[in-house]
Amino acid sequence: MSRMGRIGSAAALLVFTMGIAGLNADHRAATLAVTMTNDPTTNQVKVYDTGSRALLQTLSTRGKGGAGGNARGVKQYRGEIVAVVNNGSNTVAVYKREGNGLRFDKLVTTTSAPVSVDFANDHMYVAGATTVDSFVIHRNNVDWLDGTASLELVGGGAPPNGSAAQVGAIDERRLLVTLKTDPDPGTVDVVRLRDGAIVGAAPVAVGAPAGTLTPFGFSVYPDGTAVITLAHSSQAALFRDGAFTSVIDASQAADCWMTRAGKYVFTANTGSKTISRLIGTGNNVFVDASVAATIATGGAPADIDTAEGVLGVIDHGAGQSHLSLFTYTRFGELTAIGAPINVGVANANGVAIVAPLDRDDN
Repeated sequence: MSRMGRIGSAAALLVFTMGIAGLNADHRAATLAVTMTNDPTTNQVKVYDTGSRALLQTLSTRGKGGAGGNARGVKQYRGEIVAVVNNGSNTVAVYKREGNGLRFDKLVTTTSAPVSVDFANDHMYVAGATTVDSFVIHRNNVDWLDGTASLELVGGGAPPNGSAAQVGAIDERRLLVTLKTDPDPGTVDVVRLRDGAIVGAAPVAVGAPAGTLTPFGFSVYPDGTAVITLAHSSQAALFRDGAFTSVIDASQAADCWMTRAGKYVFTANTGSKTISRLIGTGNNVFVDASVAATIATGGAPADIDTAEGVLGVIDHGAGQSHLSLFTYTRFGELTAIGAPINVGVANANGVAIVAPLDRDDN
């Protein structure tokens, strides 16, 4: 082949390669934001592309909503599974991710009206009004119920309806469930696990610290410590080894919901209509930025979630719900992704950020 021919062939190969690269770049999987309408009769999920902010899907949950005062009513697992509580139907709707959307997979029945979901230890955990359940995950499928326990208040007895707030695993042996019982301080139930399954023994009920109210949202660090909001006293606390070890003033009103990105913990502050940034250590909690972002709609923020550089928060105001999206840097600095999205319902509940692959770098 002549020199000119070789140059022409190389140029053609380069153009072809660049074309394939461009094609792949244009078809990268989206990071999704999923929320539920929480309709008490015909609950649905809405799926958004966080980059374009476009509504991609509206899907039935095949059940009834109606959850309130809860956290993590929508939860994702490894970018492949999304679970949504049907509070009025005693079921959890499970979806599988397919491309840039979700496919309904199954309904899982719970032992009491579900409010919060977590995934860990090859299990799905569901906190309900009076009980907490564990379900086996086998080959990326949510399967059978393999454990349950009754929730208890510090003073004894079952929690009243509307008390259960959030469930979350802190390690392979323990699970936390927050119970808010104003005007009593509130309770954190420590539930025992064996091989990921809930052991039927009664949980250890731990009272909120003196002078505080309403253990609500929390985030767990890899070392097993948890930062917990004390919502109605506008405080935050560190929980370690089955006890509260540190309490601080959150500097914003009604810090309720919480999510973690690396070392940073973000709180949705319902009273102040802001998002704060905290840092937890083995012994203390610090406010890194009292106002990391404000809610542009003026609505009261509710559930919040992060994954792969994207943060989403739901807010309620003037009879509408909105989804606000932000990017965050490795320093926890937030930048809004366009204007808030009107979800089109008054009481949207829960949000999960679903990256194409959960690299679990938190």
